[in-house]
Amino acid sequence: MASLLNRLGATSLTARVALGVTFLLAFGGVIVSVAAFAYGREAARSAYDRLLVGAANDIASAIAVVDGSPVLVLPHSAFELLALAPDDRIGYRILGPDGETLTGYDEIVLPDGLTGFQDVFFDAPFFGEDARYVVVSRQFAERTWSGTVRIVVGQTLLAREAMAFDITRKALYVLAASGFAMMLLAVLVVRAVFNPLKRIASGLAARDPHDLTPLDTDVPRETAIMIQALNGFMGRLDRQMNSMRHLISDTAHQLRTPVAALRAQADLFSDEKDPERRERVVERIQTRSSSLGRLLDQMLSQALVIHRGDSVRRERVDLRDVVLDVFEDGDHTVLMPHMEVVPTVADHPILVLADATSLQEAVKNLLSNALKYGRAPVRIGATLEGDTASIWVEDSGGGPDPDVLSALGSRFNQAGPIRQNSSGLGLAIAHAVANSFEGRLVLEKRQGKTFRAALIFPATKAESS
Repeated sequence: MASLLNRLGATSLTARVALGVTFLLAFGGVIVSVAAFAYGREAARSAYDRLLVGAANDIASAIAVVDGSPVLVLPHSAFELLALAPDDRIGYRILGPDGETLTGYDEIVLPDGLTGFQDVFFDAPFFGEDARYVVVSRQFAERTWSGTVRIVVGQTLLAREAMAFDITRKALYVLAASGFAMMLLAVLVVRAVFNPLKRIASGLAARDPHDLTPLDTDVPRETAIMIQALNGFMGRLDRQMNSMRHLISDTAHQLRTPVAALRAQADLFSDEKDPERRERVVERIQTRSSSLGRLLDQMLSQALVIHRGDSVRRERVDLRDVVLDVFEDGDHTVLMPHMEVVPTVADHPILVLADATSLQEAVKNLLSNALKYGRAPVRIGATLEGDTASIWVEDSGGGPDPDVLSALGSRFNQAGPIRQNSSGLGLAIAHAVANSFEGRLVLEKRQGKTFRAALIFPATKAESS
């Protein structure tokens, strides 16, 4: 049944509901049929047992003692009601005090152990057919004769079973009518319930392909869960597309000038005949090529961290591992081999929920800025203070002036694409990583002697084993 519902669910939810209601009605119909038949048999038995008792009492009241012996003139009224079942056979037997048959069918055998004067019912065959009997006792205490006379009246069971089947059939008619009404109502309710989905589908079909604004959540509570998930998905997709658009826009803007300069330098090199000038042109080409390479690396890093911030599953990351990975990569030895970089790690884990690759990209950019614009020695480390964890890069310089520092911070809150020099782009990457994992980027002068750029995140606890 479940597999059939699953196959139908791929084509129609209405068919699923209809089949489910049909199965429920069929199962309920079996139970109702058994219950109705049992009730019908009990009702028929009770009704016809009363008729048997009435007939036996009529016969008992017609017995009289004449000349010292019981005499019976069988009343016709005793069997009038029982005769309403024309297909049934009726039998009777009158027994005296010694068990002798006064009149009736000797084939009717009473059960053993009959005592007392209460009415007793029993089932026994009557000429090969199942029958139901009642035994009624009447006590006589006359001068000429005394004793107990037992009157046994029986009837076959055809009318009883017909009545039980009739009650069952009528109950099934009611069940079928109510089941059809329930199925029709279920189909109408299902269609009404899914009307909001049709409106959502129509709205999505009519949208511009580039419109990723949230859908209207004025829908039933059960549907709102799906709308919220869909809006979340479209929000992530919109951020990804914005990231791609910004990357393309920034690339076109940032690369136009250096590429044009390289082309001009190449033209000068091809036209220059003086060896000394040609050497200076080659140096400028190398310098610009190196600067262009760093710019491309940072722009690609920015696109990478924005993408991973929305798509990568967050995991527990030990900031100490990030510090050591960045230090051991050795990029600083290539960029500034004369600058000393000192890693500082604690003895205890410093855990945050984030993405290790994104954190490494952010810290590499902070370290690159410190190497270019700061003073040796440069320290890189991670710190845990209460419920906050930070990973930072600190140089021995005084940092930028306060107005320049505030200008750098305000650039991160602008809505448009970031178009900055390499230093600003590196800080923008760090800022994007901080935002992706509920953190923040803090730039601060420490006691006027050092300058620190730190990524600060909520700390998390290690998983219990």
